[in-house]
Amino acid sequence: MKHLLYTAALLIVMAGCTKQQNTNNINTNNNMKQQITEVAGRKNFGSKHPVITPLPCIMIATWDEQKNPDVMMAAWGGQCDMNQIQFELSAHKTTDNIRLNKAFTISFADKNTVVESDYFGTVSANKVPDKVAHAGFTVTPSPNVNAPIINEYPLTLECVAVEIQENEDGGARVIGQVVNWSADEKILTEDGTIDIMKLQPIIYNSANNTYHVVGEEVGKAWGSGKVLIK
Repeated sequence: MKHLLYTAALLIVMAGCTKQQNTNNINTNNNMKQQITEVAGRKNFGSKHPVITPLPCIMIATWDEQKNPDVMMAAWGGQCDMNQIQFELSAHKTTDNIRLNKAFTISFADKNTVVESDYFGTVSANKVPDKVAHAGFTVTPSPNVNAPIINEYPLTLECVAVEIQENEDGGARVIGQVVNWSADEKILTEDGTIDIMKLQPIIYNSANNTYHVVGEEVGKAWGSGKVLIK
């Protein structure tokens, strides 16, 4: 699990505010609109549509009431504890499915699945209930939680929903506990850890609505900065 969490740190944005804190932040931002002072020497955009990048391309898979598999892409999510993940959803079929089953799996879109992953994030299962099959993807029931595993994604977290914070718009903030994770051997290093270069996960660039592959290693976590420690 520790190896996965180090890997996930490269993929996802940390998230951990409560709903009340989020409301307070929104109110604070609204008040700041009248007080903003431009930063000298830079192009200023105000508070409209801030670019938070990179964003993850996490694929959330669930069962509906008829055990039809659904999967959607979400970007507003991240690791919020040692073995927990959190994401924010508006009103979706996935949101309803999580309420129903209190479980889901998380995978990561990669270079080889850009077309299908974007499709899953574009088309609702409310309108296309067989969209997983339509994309040519297959599923295996998770042996640990009441949710499907999407076979074409080589890295998957099996999660139970330990908290569902309802939003006024019909959406919810979901916190999931990872009970197991599994990886295809094709994305492992020789010593059995996740190889990012083999996985080739993609990230979402909200500045211009594009996907990018996570690239070369440029440093060591808790290592590169040691040169500045006296």
